[in-house]
Amino acid sequence: MGIKGPSPRFAEFGDMIQDRLTGLIWPRKSVSFEFALRWQESLEHVRDLNQEGFLGCSDWRLPNRRELRSVLSHEQSRPALPTDHPFTHVQQTWYWTSTSSAMYPAYAWAVHLAGGRMFWNRKDQISMVWPVRGESSVLPRTGQKSCFDSHGAGIECFASGQDAELQKGVVWPEPRFVRDGEDVADRLTGLIWRETESEEPGLMTWPKALQVVAELKEESGTEWHLPNINELESLVDASKSCPALPEGHPFSGNPEVLWSSTSSGFEPDWAYALYMHKGAVGVGYKRTARFGVWVARSQICLRHI
Repeated sequence: MGIKGPSPRFAEFGDMIQDRLTGLIWPRKSVSFEFALRWQESLEHVRDLNQEGFLGCSDWRLPNRRELRSVLSHEQSRPALPTDHPFTHVQQTWYWTSTSSAMYPAYAWAVHLAGGRMFWNRKDQISMVWPVRGESSVLPRTGQKSCFDSHGAGIECFASGQDAELQKGVVWPEPRFVRDGEDVADRLTGLIWRETESEEPGLMTWPKALQVVAELKEESGTEWHLPNINELESLVDASKSCPALPEGHPFSGNPEVLWSSTSSGFEPDWAYALYMHKGAVGVGYKRTARFGVWVARSQICLRHI
């Protein structure tokens, strides 16, 4: 499901690349420092880049979790980037985001560019840095509103460079969700959601999930689909955990993990899943893992990139 993106997707301006799908601008070289850094060191490194006028600009930032994920292609691996990407020096490892974990603020979200997963790393561990600049009119904010130091203690956001200070992305509408019977409309993305049930507390393998969605579509005459991983991740409020959903959400059941329709480009026997309690993007083995299923429909869908 999704809309067709621009072609070509990337516009090249010397050593900077604009992603025409999101509007964001990335350095062509996907590491701004030759070595991995701790999280706080990464934020300070980006501050130094701005003071130095890196590539002639002084508005670089450490990307938030949605910004860094937006450049991924889940159909690819080693790296999990679009086949026609123009980037160089891509490392097959973890890259930091500016977004702290709501469950454990001494951890921050990182994206693995070999396979496309997103999980938290301890802030005193090391990951690579790929700064970003520009504004996006399509990527929603993450929802994070508080800043934390490397030990997880709350701090003032001013001049921190963290996600909560910058709050980049599309502002969420109020109210964000509207329930109509069994259906929940998300006014931010245009998606309409429905929770599904089965004889085994809603948990099923990936083939069974596809079957349940196909049956619901046929019975209802409505274009329900198993959401792709970007559609699922759009539900996450990065300031919340257990579940990682916006405050006041109307969903009644909150399974710990939800299947997506997105197969892993790293290993096709696995599919991406949203770990709802944490807000993480991981994978599950299609034939044996038993996760929950929500279905979606809309005239406006997040593109599966």
